Amino acid sequence: MAEPILLAQAVGFEAEEPTRGIGGLPESCGVFALFAEDPRAEPYLAKTANLRRRLQRFLRPAPSQTRRLQLAERIRRIEFTETGSDFASELAFYHAALAVEEKFGRSAQKRLRLRPAAFLKVGMENRFPRAVVSTKASVKVRAASEPVGPFPSKAAAERYLEEVLNLFLLRRCVENVNPHPAHPGCVYSEMKKCLAPCYGGCTEDRYQEEAQAVEQFLRTRGKSLLEQIDGERKAASEALEFEQAAAAHQRYLKVEAVAAQMPEAARALSELSGVVVQPGSALEHVDLFGLTRGVLTGPVAYSILGMRLHNEASGSSSLYTQPMALQAVPLAENGTAVVTEVSRDMLETRLDEALLQLRADGRTSAQKLQDHLSLFARWFYRPQVRRVGEVLFVGAQGEIAKRPLLRMISRVAALAQSGGATGGKAAKWHG
Repeated sequence: MAEPILLAQAVGFEAEEPTRGIGGLPESCGVFALFAEDPRAEPYLAKTANLRRRLQRFLRPAPSQTRRLQLAERIRRIEFTETGSDFASELAFYHAALAVEEKFGRSAQKRLRLRPAAFLKVGMENRFPRAVVSTKASVKVRAASEPVGPFPSKAAAERYLEEVLNLFLLRRCVENVNPHPAHPGCVYSEMKKCLAPCYGGCTEDRYQEEAQAVEQFLRTRGKSLLEQIDGERKAASEALEFEQAAAAHQRYLKVEAVAAQMPEAARALSELSGVVVQPGSALEHVDLFGLTRGVLTGPVAYSILGMRLHNEASGSSSLYTQPMALQAVPLAENGTAVVTEVSRDMLETRLDEALLQLRADGRTSAQKLQDHLSLFARWFYRPQVRRVGEVLFVGAQGEIAKRPLLRMISRVAALAQSGGATGGKAAKWHG
């Protein structure tokens, strides 16, 4: 039997004795590949929620299913990778599809039906910049024109951009602007919603300031403009200019409402980092995936042995909101328990080792970055009742908060062990 070339494990298959190859497969989600005897034949590659059941339908169809494609006589080897979640299956499927693409030429992007993720970008390289929706994320991004995203779709990005532009005076036209007094302008300049650089309605420096304000609004998720308006509101109040303070307050509420519409995952590409927590293929661990500037790494198995898991029924009890590691209590010669101090650093030490393995090597291509962003956006923007697992993004200083991550691991592990979930944070994958 040939050695596995795509996936983690391989078993032989004979049509005369199908149970020998299929019977030992796990009844869990994963990715599989079916190989014919001819090495020049392209393997059939797919992912499933139940490896054994899916392959039994493929290779052991019921006699009444005469129209079903008969594959059993053609298959000689089965390769598979067992996973714990649809997210892990998607990533494993993608890596296997890339390997198949190198040999047989079929696009991995078409096989997985990947759509480019949508971003917002301010084209600061233009003389009169404008904000646009882009589906291209480059690995070499200038800080002044860094894309912000991903958004659920291109249409969602366009809707949010429209809300943002209503707060500023940036142009919305697509033409290259060459200021001339004879230019007629447009409806936005007439409504005082544009600085109108087309006919010299502002200086280039003033327009650049407005463009930088929009770029900062996107990068800071609205915080830059909110802080500016809050300062104006406080200054007006201290000067007893109550009408100005009230107007500033109304504007603050408007900006706050727009900023709240920005999805949690929409961030500047250089800040799109964190850890994705998924159920593991075994109940003794969860899978951790790294997200480093949009590139996915992992999985790394994080053992939950000795970890007190999250209990929804405990409410706000600190006993369950702060995960604990329970060490084994040794026995003395007479059989009595010897009380020892529980190491509170055990979980964090274990977590440090896992996070170290998730570090990206820094080498990536534009296509790989775009594909990983598409995979992440596909998972993140699922309806919450269907999205398994959670993600913790890095903080303002680029660090991972360990205690919240441990609580997240505890929640995901508890849901996996209970076989499902209630509420919106996670749910069992039925694929």
